[in-house]
Amino acid sequence: MLFPLSHPRHALRGLREVAGLLSRKHYIPFDMEAVAIRGRPREFDVEEALAAALRVFWQKGYDGASLTDLTDAMGITRPSLYAAFGNKEALFKQALDLYESEKLAYVRSALQAPTARGVAERMLEGTIRNITSECRGCLGVMASVHCSNQESPIRQDVNARAQAARSAVVERLQRAIDAGDFTIPVEAEAMTRYLIALMQGISVQAGAGASREELQHVAEAALAIWPGK
Repeated sequence: MLFPLSHPRHALRGLREVAGLLSRKHYIPFDMEAVAIRGRPREFDVEEALAAALRVFWQKGYDGASLTDLTDAMGITRPSLYAAFGNKEALFKQALDLYESEKLAYVRSALQAPTARGVAERMLEGTIRNITSECRGCLGVMASVHCSNQESPIRQDVNARAQAARSAVVERLQRAIDAGDFTIPVEAEAMTRYLIALMQGISVQAGAGASREELQHVAEAALAIWPGK
């Protein structure tokens, strides 16, 4: 028996309370759900999910990529995203890390070229190969341009990464200048800005639909007037 025998009025009240409990929907706080997700083994490949997020950010930029876009592409729920990667900002920074390690490996190769012209040639070739391989355009450029908040940590992070890469190129071109690698007087900072402007211009043209052959013609024209050996 569910209830001991009692006054009919009390029994009726007890039945009503049970009925109310059975019909009531129980709310589970979002943070408890996230904790539950973190407590269970992950049922997805983190690296594959991050690569999928990278493609979304690459195609839409930071502001343009919604959480729904990201979770749909990654094949995971929002609690799983938060548990594995943190928030959207943290996910984007991890995507940038992946982008730099996989997509920008040519930069390290370029800095090891024996001449300044070789540096420029490898940088331009790597840029073209990279932006025409899968998603058109440059992730860093798109993230910076499409991030509406000037004070956004995302814009600041992208700019900091770009500054680190620029400093490495400046240092390499200064060594080339010291070695007499240029045929006319030049400044390492100015030549670095010129080279980066070429790369960014190629990225923008790729995003606008320019073919790989057209982009290679741009690179060839730039190298033809490069003031170095």
